[in-house]
Amino acid sequence: MSTAIFGQTKPDVQQNVMQTVEHLKNFQVIEFRRYVVKQGEREHFASYFESFFPEAFEQLGAVAGGSFYERNNPLGFTWVRAFPTLDDRAKVNSAFYYGPVWKEHKKLVNGLMTDSDNVLLLRPLTPERSITILPAVDPVTEAGGAHGIVVAEVFSVKAGDVDTFAQQAEPIFAKYRELGAREAGVLVTLDVPNNFPQLPIRTDGPYLVWFGILENEKSLQSFNPIAEEASSKLLGGDLLRTKPEIVVLDPTHRSRLRWLATEQK
Repeated sequence: MSTAIFGQTKPDVQQNVMQTVEHLKNFQVIEFRRYVVKQGEREHFASYFESFFPEAFEQLGAVAGGSFYERNNPLGFTWVRAFPTLDDRAKVNSAFYYGPVWKEHKKLVNGLMTDSDNVLLLRPLTPERSITILPAVDPVTEAGGAHGIVVAEVFSVKAGDVDTFAQQAEPIFAKYRELGAREAGVLVTLDVPNNFPQLPIRTDGPYLVWFGILENEKSLQSFNPIAEEASSKLLGGDLLRTKPEIVVLDPTHRSRLRWLATEQK
C-alpha cells in the first residue's frame, strides 16, 4: 500500500526517485497525440503500444511521457511524446518509422485505429514548464500499474494573445495547485512547418495546454467545479476562440505520467 506520494514526501526520497530520469530532461518539443481506436479495441491497442514502443522511442532520444484512456471518449487513446529539439523530432521519427520495430508491428497497430491525425505540436510556455518526465513504472513495486488521474485543459487562444492569456490564466493554475493538483506542464502551440510530414499535425492553433496530475476520484471531484468555473471566467475574457476543453485521462498500465508512489510497505 502506498504511504507517500510524489510531491508530498521527504525531499531526499523525492530527489532519489527523480535521479533515475536526470538524463531525460530538456524536452522542448512535445506531441500531444489523441487517437481514435476501433470499438472494443482500446485496451488491446494500449497493451501493444506499451509492449512494443516506449523503450524504442527512448533508445532513439525521445520519450513517451505518458499514455492514457480518454475517460469521456471510449474510443480515445491519448499519449504524449517529447523530443529535445525540433530537429530531433524529424530524426527520431525518421529512425523509428523507417526502422525495424515499426516495420514489424505497424500493420497490427494501424489496423486497430481509425484516426491518428489529431495531434498538437507544442513547446513549453517557458523552458522549465515542459512536460514532466517521471520514472518508468516499476514492475516490482508498482505491479498494479500506474495510478492517479491526469487532466489536460486545452485552451484555444486567439491569434497573437497567447502570452496575454497565459498571464491571465496563471492565478487559476495556481488555484489548481492549491487544490492538490501537481502541475505537469504548461505548453503552447509550436507554430512551425511540419518537419516530418508523414505524421500530420493540427494547424488550427494557437493553443495553450495545461497538464496536471490528481491523486484520485475525490481529488477530481474537487477539481472539476473549480475548473468549470475558471473556464467560464476565462472564456468571458475575450482571449479565447471557444470554451476550454477539459480532458480527463486515466493512465494506462505503464504510463510515466501518473500519481507516483515513492514509498511502499
